[in-house]
Amino acid sequence: MAGIETLFTHAKLADGSRKDIGVSGGRIVAIEPAGTIPTGSRTVDITGSLLVPAFVEGHIHLDTSFYGDKWIPHKACTNGFDVHERVAFQAQNMAQAAPMDERARKQLELCVANGSLRMRSHVMVDGSVGLKSLETILTIREEYRDIIDIQLVAFPQNGILKSPGTPELLNEAIALGADLVGGLDPASFDRDLQGHLDVVFGVAEKHGVGVDIHLHDFGSLGAFTVEEICARTAALGMQGKVAISHAYGLGDLDPDAARRIGAKIAKAGVSIMTNAPGDHVFPPVALLRSEGVTVFSGSDNIRDSWWPYGDGDMLSRAMMIGYRSGFYTDDDLTAAFDVVTIAGAKALGLEGYGIALGAKADFVTLVAEHVPEAVVAVPKPRRVFKEGRLVAENGAVVR
Repeated sequence: MAGIETLFTHAKLADGSRKDIGVSGGRIVAIEPAGTIPTGSRTVDITGSLLVPAFVEGHIHLDTSFYGDKWIPHKACTNGFDVHERVAFQAQNMAQAAPMDERARKQLELCVANGSLRMRSHVMVDGSVGLKSLETILTIREEYRDIIDIQLVAFPQNGILKSPGTPELLNEAIALGADLVGGLDPASFDRDLQGHLDVVFGVAEKHGVGVDIHLHDFGSLGAFTVEEICARTAALGMQGKVAISHAYGLGDLDPDAARRIGAKIAKAGVSIMTNAPGDHVFPPVALLRSEGVTVFSGSDNIRDSWWPYGDGDMLSRAMMIGYRSGFYTDDDLTAAFDVVTIAGAKALGLEGYGIALGAKADFVTLVAEHVPEAVVAVPKPRRVFKEGRLVAENGAVVR
């Protein structure tokens, strides 16, 4: 078959079929039964391993992780979970951390080695740091552009209205190269839900970019804020361009109330990100999916000021989501896998994702019989291919 630059042979796909996959120009140009494509091109033997799309790391913080740096002991909040206090701890810890570019590289390579080749990172942009953090991470993104695709969110960690100059900085951040505008607990942090959303959606509308808002608020306040974000999204015709990260309040609702708000979220085309944190309620993944909501995931914090955990492995995150959600059947486990792959790609608006003709040849090999086994076993080692090129193997990036 003409036009194939690299032929991947003996790949096992999610449906159990054995295929050979032809790649040219970084794209999949042929998928045929194993042994039916002439082997005149460069050949890579997948040896019967499960071949899946590269994982989508949908929510991470490249600027604030201490992964690979010295161990920084976790500080507990003085009176239960408090976002203001955690932000203060973060500022103290960042002052003694290694340079941001060094830490960001280590975290990026951890994620790539585990199979994530598409990523959305939130980066602090507010009156406390200005644009310095974003400028650093933009440089890192360019440095790694050949092995991972990264979206950046201008994230006002210290609030918008409480942090002087932040509205203007968010506009500058988008002009500088950030892809989306973020927000943080509009009602409880800035204590002005409508004013906060006015800025976030105003910047998004002005620049034609998407929105991804951190929402930690529990109970009725969290649920009400979700509804307000959905209303804004629909009014501005931004369906498919808005995400709410964490949305803990959805985990507080009884099933009937959760279904009602789930229907509103789906109609507004808003995506929900959860990392199934260990000490909080989190959105009911299966229920929301049944209502048509796109639920995706990310590592969130990796060894930073919020918690000491995190391994940069989205397959491990799928296992965590399944474990905490009570997912036991093969269909359930496949849904958990979808959250870190196909659903993540939809939430991030990714082009050319998947194992399909015309898609980018971004994939991972796993030693597993099928997807459900991969979710519960989290097998390693893995081979990771970006546009048909090997970029990681045996837990390390290949440069």
